[in-house]
Amino acid sequence: MRYQIQGSPYPVATVYLNGGESVNCQKGAMVWMSPNMEMATSLGGNGVGGVLKRAFSGESIFQNTYTAKGDGMITFGSSFPGDILGFNLQPGQTIIAQKRAYLAAAPSVSFEVAFQKVGAGLFGGEGFIMQRFNGSGMLLLEIDGSIVEYQLAAGETMLVDNGYLAAMEGSVNFTIERIKGVGNVLLGGEGLTNVKVTGPGKIWLQTMPMNQFVGAITSFMPSRG
Repeated sequence: MRYQIQGSPYPVATVYLNGGESVNCQKGAMVWMSPNMEMATSLGGNGVGGVLKRAFSGESIFQNTYTAKGDGMITFGSSFPGDILGFNLQPGQTIIAQKRAYLAAAPSVSFEVAFQKVGAGLFGGEGFIMQRFNGSGMLLLEIDGSIVEYQLAAGETMLVDNGYLAAMEGSVNFTIERIKGVGNVLLGGEGLTNVKVTGPGKIWLQTMPMNQFVGAITSFMPSRG
């Protein structure tokens, strides 16, 4: 199994499969494919708990699996202007990503919810209920806007505004810091909290979170009545 990412600002990822290979994807992600791909739809996750966790993370509770009957290809489309971030996970490697990031993966990649400071996240905006991916094989994630990648050294930190942390390696530590000062909170326009990430490991930041994009579009819409 191999993949190729093409296009901007609405990218697609084409996955090439050998006969008998399968790929899982988020509901509605397929945009075109060869005619020898067989589709099966099932509840994502293991048991009721897994299904509820998928829903809580912003994903559909249903997952589609496509299996190649002979060598074939299938293309997945981004649902939002941005990028697609691809990984070939190695055994023991972990990627943690924002909710709704999952696009497609090899069946050997496992998905679970990473709960990170949920209480603070309710007041801090986007990004504190995250997805954890383990296992081995291909993983495709949707990113809002463009991707900026940083390699953090051990102990090196960065503060990230809410919603701009798209993904990080499992070795990166993640905490939430409240913005100090009543005036800063009320007048600064930056919300109540920032995300603090500490290395070692890679982080991937996104330049236009969905909530920021929607807010910008909404500001230009005429008010009713």
